[in-house]
Amino acid sequence: MSRPDLPAPVADWFAAKGWAPRRHQLEMLDVARAGAHGLLVATTGAGKTLAGFLPTLAELIEHPTDGLHTLYVSPLKALAVDVQRNLLTPVAEMGVDIRIETRTGDTPSDRKARQRIKPPNILLTTPESLSLLLSYPDSFTMFEGLKTIVVDEVHAFATGKRGDLLSLCMARLQRIAPDLRRVALSATVADPDGYRAWLAPDGDIDTVTLVQGEAGAPPNVAILLPQGRVPWSGHSGRYAAEQVMAEIELHKTTIVFCNTRALAELIFQDLWKVNAMNLPLGVHHGSLSLEARRKVEAAMADGRLRGLVATASLDLGVDWGDVDCVIQMGAPKGSSRLLQRIGRSNHRLDEPSEAIVVPGNRFEYLEARAALDAVEAGELDADVFRMGALDVLAQHIMACACAAPFEQSSLLDEIRSALPYSALTDTLFDQVLGFVRDGGYALKAYDKFKRLTQDADGIWRVSLPKFVAQHRLNAGIIVEATMLSVRFANGRTLGRVEEAFAATLSPRDTFFFAGLSLEVERIDTESIVVRATSRPARIPSYGGARMPLSTNLADRVRHFLAEPEQWRRFPDDVREWLEVQQVRSVMPHPGQLLVETFPREGRHYMVAYSFEGWNAHQSLGMLVTRRMETQGLKPIGFVSNDYALACYGLTPITDPAALFSRDILEDEFVDWVQQSSLLKRAFREVAVIGGLVERQIPGKRKTGKQVSFSTDLIYDVLRKYEPGHVLLQAAWADARARMTDVGRLADLLDRAADTMLHVDLERISPLAVPVLTLIGREHVAQGLADDALLIEAETLAAEAMRLD
Repeated sequence: MSRPDLPAPVADWFAAKGWAPRRHQLEMLDVARAGAHGLLVATTGAGKTLAGFLPTLAELIEHPTDGLHTLYVSPLKALAVDVQRNLLTPVAEMGVDIRIETRTGDTPSDRKARQRIKPPNILLTTPESLSLLLSYPDSFTMFEGLKTIVVDEVHAFATGKRGDLLSLCMARLQRIAPDLRRVALSATVADPDGYRAWLAPDGDIDTVTLVQGEAGAPPNVAILLPQGRVPWSGHSGRYAAEQVMAEIELHKTTIVFCNTRALAELIFQDLWKVNAMNLPLGVHHGSLSLEARRKVEAAMADGRLRGLVATASLDLGVDWGDVDCVIQMGAPKGSSRLLQRIGRSNHRLDEPSEAIVVPGNRFEYLEARAALDAVEAGELDADVFRMGALDVLAQHIMACACAAPFEQSSLLDEIRSALPYSALTDTLFDQVLGFVRDGGYALKAYDKFKRLTQDADGIWRVSLPKFVAQHRLNAGIIVEATMLSVRFANGRTLGRVEEAFAATLSPRDTFFFAGLSLEVERIDTESIVVRATSRPARIPSYGGARMPLSTNLADRVRHFLAEPEQWRRFPDDVREWLEVQQVRSVMPHPGQLLVETFPREGRHYMVAYSFEGWNAHQSLGMLVTRRMETQGLKPIGFVSNDYALACYGLTPITDPAALFSRDILEDEFVDWVQQSSLLKRAFREVAVIGGLVERQIPGKRKTGKQVSFSTDLIYDVLRKYEPGHVLLQAAWADARARMTDVGRLADLLDRAADTMLHVDLERISPLAVPVLTLIGREHVAQGLADDALLIEAETLAAEAMRLD
């Protein structure tokens, strides 16, 4: 398809490549020329990036300007670098004078300063860097001529705190440049209208035109089955290392995705041990140093690696054309995530992407099959839009104050034009503003919290210049678990591990990291000093890395259990597992909550098959065992996976319904959260984001212990003297929504009484084997764990599968 209205350099470039612009690329150009906002949903390999930038290129060729024309916002620093490469090359080939630059946390400070005075035509950045730019007085001149903002991979962050920050930034940009056009791009969106509303000024969905890309060739996705049997337990797929290595040998370049950083390190070691051909392999995850990540990315871009083991750090947008296979270790946890990862393979729209899923156990086989069915049906995971976070709002108010004094009602109107904050009440805004002003009622006596002052004429301004510097040094939404750097004695840094893991290490201990076996020489407040070793090693543990099972896949697995006609699609051992379960116990219908009770070796077990994900089950396990205690059931402990929760104690549970009543969320839940470290951890995050506690002060960075100590003190003061403080509200919202999946918990408890199917058995059932195998895992000596678990699983399975 050719268009006479394409500028000559663009039309000539397409012709020289032997290409024609795709329909959705030209539609995005039409949307821009009509002055409308646009959302493009198109599969990976369909030229989304070019579609997003085509109107910008056309406008800059037809009407050249010296100033900033287009902002491109991406969720990943690496993605901005990648798009710079993919955009710079076409622009250079077109021979047009368009300046394109990147601005992230890694950009040198001298370039950042120059960009504010003489910005490029196109600036590629992240939400956090954009927020910082808006905190400068010269932001009003820098952005006054801005024509377009392009939000890439919008699904990756619109519904979270980074999306809240970006929506507030867009509201400010729209105030500075009223004719600003908003554009968003994504490959995996289940609810386009939800994203149109999020993107639109004032949530006015009709101002955003939806453009759908052409469907690509359907992906070729397979489930890799082990050479023996699908395992009873585990979640990593490590048993398949030799088979995965064989796939790497067959393909040009393979990305092996893992769901956690620790698993990525494990899988890399497993593959290296069976790498008989000595092929070049790499590992990539967010805890590695920037230098290490860049080195691996460059090796991939140059085609020097045959296999790369990676985490979600490479889920998005990195376009390496030579990748011809993607392998997912363990179940994908969601169909959208699987589609996104499949999209890393074969960036050509008319050729099928090739992907392989390696399930870790029998339930994960069902989940993998559910994910493949969902992908085939075009069914994506639901997107949950929510009220904007208050700690993010506090940070944004401070950024606005750093840029210029403001009038309260005017700023509130601007904030309400961002959809996540459209329902913000005057009272709640006053509370957040009061917190930014002086810390709130319980903290206002301390000068260190008096950041804002109101003039006699009602105008708000920053009290002292030091608060401006403090904001810019500490702004940001991502609050990582406290990390220690891992480095050699000569100073070379390999990356970082969490403080909680570092606390378990002593000199001479060993662990795997960055593909190496390392021995600890010493540990100080900020780093672990190591040397390379050939001794066996432990693995770093990264908290908060558990991905929840999506409700869409959970529902499909429930249907599998209740539909025996589906079972013929499954491997023999999986089918036999389900058939024996049906004979020995029951199979729950999709709406039922099956609870089995049985004795084993002097203990009494209760297993609930609720399919609500690991986070919800962990929280429920805490609550149920507390209630067992009060009912005299002498609980010993609990274990859970994504599919089931198993509690065990010394007394039989004859009435499980009493343990699952709705009031557990009003009584045990509130008490548990307040007594546990859960709320304190959440408070630490919101205190950092809200600007109450500094992560960094000029010349040095606080250690995690110093930040935790500061926030714990403030938390105790607020709990005692101001329990309604805005940051405690924000911490509760975080603790409930993110750390416990409390929404899924509430749904489960709401239906438990009416849908519970209690089956009392003489011994363990087949369905219970995968979760019971987890008991004692943490007590098994490192290195012996896999063998011991294998023996335990086979013993449990033999009991469960007997038909007598």
